[in-house]
Amino acid sequence: MRISKFYLVVATCAGLAACGGSTGEQALLGGGAGAVGAAVVSADPLLGAVVGAAGNVLYCKTQGNCY
Repeated sequence: MRISKFYLVVATCAGLAACGGSTGEQALLGGGAGAVGAAVVSADPLLGAVVGAAGNVLYCKTQGNCY
């Protein structure tokens, strides 16, 4: 079980690192990664999706290295 959670966390981090080409894609990728991450740590997936979407869009817009 511990190994499975490790792989889910790694997949979540990889999802957060993927920006997306548009603001919608950035929000979708971040939201999905946030929801999965929240589910892994037994938190509210809806809140995780909101935080993940906002975080990914903010990161992509401020870093300027997302395509």
